[in-house]
Amino acid sequence: MPATESFSTDSSTNRSNGATSSTADSQDSITAETVPADDQIQSDVALNVLPDGVSSTRISTSQGAVKLAPRQPPLVLITLIAIAIMIVGLVLPNLWLGIAGATVTLLLSLRVLWVASRSVIMELFSEEQRSLTVGLIGALAATWGILQLTGVIQRSAGWFGQLDWNAIGALGEVLGALGQILIAIIAVYVAWRQYVISKDLTIQQNVITQQQTIDSYFQGISDLVLDAEGLLEDWPQERAIAEGRTAAILSSVDAGGKAKVLRFLSRSKLLTPLKRDSLLGRAILDGQGGYQEDRDYGVRVIDLGVMLAASNLVGTDLRWTDLSEANLIRANLHDCDLVKTNLARTILCDADLSGSDMMGTRLYYGHPKSATPRSRTVVPDYATGAHTGAVIENANLTGVKRLSEAQRYYCCSWGGSATRATVPGGCEGIPNLLGR
Repeated sequence: MPATESFSTDSSTNRSNGATSSTADSQDSITAETVPADDQIQSDVALNVLPDGVSSTRISTSQGAVKLAPRQPPLVLITLIAIAIMIVGLVLPNLWLGIAGATVTLLLSLRVLWVASRSVIMELFSEEQRSLTVGLIGALAATWGILQLTGVIQRSAGWFGQLDWNAIGALGEVLGALGQILIAIIAVYVAWRQYVISKDLTIQQNVITQQQTIDSYFQGISDLVLDAEGLLEDWPQERAIAEGRTAAILSSVDAGGKAKVLRFLSRSKLLTPLKRDSLLGRAILDGQGGYQEDRDYGVRVIDLGVMLAASNLVGTDLRWTDLSEANLIRANLHDCDLVKTNLARTILCDADLSGSDMMGTRLYYGHPKSATPRSRTVVPDYATGAHTGAVIENANLTGVKRLSEAQRYYCCSWGGSATRATVPGGCEGIPNLLGR
């Protein structure tokens, strides 16, 4: 924008004599026509700030608009002139001339910087932030002034001067050492917490993975042992594959997973010897919505055999599970729920049954006085109970809950001296038929 600007005024007609008057142009002043007092005048004054800091005034009237711009030198030009004066004062040298030029230069420069930075400050900081900043600076300044005027700072300086800085330095070293020890303790605690969290996450992930594996096993066994009509078939190849899958899953899951698999297989009648058609091998219905059992000649879809030998089943839920004829030698069944569990002809040598709930647990068929443990060579008699009982020699029955008198009689008769010593209620009056 040019530094100088031309202004003109319109000529007006004299109402009394029609004479024409003209205005004279000059660079420093502008003469405006006098408006009659009886005319209605509306004026609007606006102050604009130019980029170089020069102010211009605009006056609007009902008869026209007149721009009034006093010919003020721009701030940049004045600043340059002040710099020149300062340089002249330095060159001559003239102290007062140099100080005057430097002072004017500083003030004008601050003026220019303020005009340029004001919009930036207004844009970057809100009114609340500006107020907070000013208030904080004022509070700090007032606090410092009060402390200075009351002499607190001087007294504090004198007190600090009397301190034994060597002792304070030693104390600082001690505190620093304690701080390092505290930091080390905190670091160890954080590492331990991270380990615990990582361990919990790993356990949760393992549980999820195990459940997915068990679900896949359930689906695979169901597809394998059921044909299109939904009947269990008696095919040797199917039984072999089903037993292989079962052995694999029981060896890869924890105690809870084993219990889930056993309950699934038992409730699906895959562990129970069923009566089958001699030609087709299909299980025969019992007329009550289930399948007929055949303990003498029936064939199990899955024979557990030694899959559970020495297995850990602590605290699991095995209610109503058919574990008959399974090999549970040295198995840990501590604190298990064995309500209505079928353990007939099961090998429980050296098994730990302590604390288990054995209400209604089947240990044999027939009468307890005629029932005997299983035999490898003699066919069991399920009517009298001969050779249908569980082998419980050296089993631990300490703290077994809800053991019936019939169960206690059988355990005392065929458990041997080690088992008899753990039977709740004792074995007084009951003969040791095992003989050892």
